[in-house]
Amino acid sequence: MAASFASKCSRVGHSLFGGLGNSLSGLVTTSQEIICNKFLSQQQQQRSFIQMRTVLKVVDNSGAKKVMCIQPLKGRKGARLGDTIIASVKEAHPNGKVKKGKVVYGVVMRAAMQKGRCDGSEVKFDDNAVVLVDKQGQPIGTRVFGPVPHELRMKKHVKILTLAGHIA
Repeated sequence: MAASFASKCSRVGHSLFGGLGNSLSGLVTTSQEIICNKFLSQQQQQRSFIQMRTVLKVVDNSGAKKVMCIQPLKGRKGARLGDTIIASVKEAHPNGKVKKGKVVYGVVMRAAMQKGRCDGSEVKFDDNAVVLVDKQGQPIGTRVFGPVPHELRMKKHVKILTLAGHIA
């Protein structure tokens, strides 16, 4: 999307101001380039791995609202769709199963960073979200909200797929 936006910006600058003098068209295209570069840098800053200190939304009914990633498992730089993380609960419902401050395991359900699929398509979401699980990988909650990516089937999280309403 960012690449297509940048190409549209450059095309608009050349088509609208192509007949004007060099000084005016140079000013307009440089201001458009600045706006496009600022937009591209914002997009690149927002799209990153789930790493330490990343705050994630909880999309099940376990009682937690938000968690902060302590460490992605498997010793990688960051976690992507279907990976397991260790997290600390930052916000929780008062009568939920999970309380604030508890250290829990979670499976990444939605990630803002795009992930390529085998068929050539790419999937990315608007936010970072997680489902809380125990050490054996069984979900703590009984319901999962929102779309669930197909990558969870490849990572052997079938129990989470059965709790979900629809698969993306």
